[in-house]
Amino acid sequence: MDLLLPLDAEAPKRAQLERRLREAIRAGRLKPGARLPPTRTLARDLGVSRGVVVEAYEQLVAEGWLTARRGAGTRVANHPATGPGPSHKLTSTPGPGPVPKTVEIGEGPDPHLGEGPGPLLGEGPGPGLEVRYDLRTGRPDLSAFPRALWHAALGRALRTLPDRELGYGDPRGFAGLRVALAEHLGRTRGVVADPAQIVVTGGTAPGLAVLFAHLRRQGARRVAVEDPGWRGPRRAAEHAGLEWTPVPVDAGGLVVDALPDDADVVVVTPAHQFPLGVVLAPGRRARLVDWARRRGALVVEDDYDAEYRYDREPVGALQGLDPDRVVYAGSVSKTLAPALRLGWLVAPAWLLPGLAREKDRADRGTPTLDQAALADLLARGDVDRHLRRTRRRYRARRDTLAAALAEHLPTARIEGASAGLHLLAWLDPHADETAIAVRAAERGVAVDRLTTSREQPPALLLGYAAEPEPALRRAAALLAEAAGQTRRSS
Repeated sequence: MDLLLPLDAEAPKRAQLERRLREAIRAGRLKPGARLPPTRTLARDLGVSRGVVVEAYEQLVAEGWLTARRGAGTRVANHPATGPGPSHKLTSTPGPGPVPKTVEIGEGPDPHLGEGPGPLLGEGPGPGLEVRYDLRTGRPDLSAFPRALWHAALGRALRTLPDRELGYGDPRGFAGLRVALAEHLGRTRGVVADPAQIVVTGGTAPGLAVLFAHLRRQGARRVAVEDPGWRGPRRAAEHAGLEWTPVPVDAGGLVVDALPDDADVVVVTPAHQFPLGVVLAPGRRARLVDWARRRGALVVEDDYDAEYRYDREPVGALQGLDPDRVVYAGSVSKTLAPALRLGWLVAPAWLLPGLAREKDRADRGTPTLDQAALADLLARGDVDRHLRRTRRRYRARRDTLAAALAEHLPTARIEGASAGLHLLAWLDPHADETAIAVRAAERGVAVDRLTTSREQPPALLLGYAAEPEPALRRAAALLAEAAGQTRRSS
């Protein structure tokens, strides 16, 4: 099982680990009954000795935070500090738009867009051209999809789901999946969520469409988006009748000081910015949350590929800094497969009633059987194991592509965190990335170009997850051929 527990380099590791675990349990990121990773696994992930983890677990067992039983592993105890999550009656907190003092969520308030970030920047290889090497962004390795596990999970769902679950259910989604997601996201991403605050969607883009439609009804007018960035939020904003404003991104992520005063919402990719690959700097994370508090605005955190960080532990979700001001959005499109069309929004309590009604109006709910299958895989730890396998695979492919570019196209400069499913290659300042992309497509290599409303050096976005290492090496050589025959006219 994955567990997000960043440790400082200086402080004693055992004391840090104990403190981090207590904090995660108190905050509800680790739910009662949640199983912790085996001591050897967690020690390897944290880069500490197994004895450090063993002693930390033993101490927390002695304090009553954890329980340990032979054959059942180490789990979070039903500690009074955690207890069950809030009931379906949620007390609202101040937010934009009129909000009742208390709201009731029952079994249901009432008895487009492509997934992304993904293939949005390049124009594709063009008609009549064969794609031999697909280096476009947003594409996981679909051959890695756990077909047998998914088939078994669907079978278990069909055998065990009560008949009533086959009807029109809660528009927020299948309760079993929301419980599993709350545990998984709290444990792996530091998200603070009660299952009642999760809305299951058909992916990130449909989730944004529902969210923006509701915010428009509440009086929102303008959405700030990253520039350069995924154009999904822009499309969703336009579809909902909202205006959008580009905000620049630099080496520290979104330039918070450039946010417009009249923005009601800002959409960010803080863990691994798309497409530049940078991480939102710690100081900017704090300033962004402070901006939202002062403005009475909302931050939408698109955590599209944060599970894939190769050089260090990923930073925790921005949502953990202020769950009342940040909506957390995610999906399985990069971790399992886009074809599943499953995603989620973790929303503040004050936003839930209207958001659930909007979801009900939009589609009457997301397919329950698929939700039940995903809940089953999460509960059994199959998703964690799948992520570990694909992390190793994607890291090897990223390293292979980076080395091949260094060999065949040494003028290209790779920047951004070692993470995700794509890398950004800055080209020679005189290169014409459009012409290079066209010539690469003629050779069977499909790539995306970097496009932005601001003046930027030429660059290509290169996805590496969908192709094996030998194909990546051949694609890099062909890309170098294409670059060698194109130069921007002076």
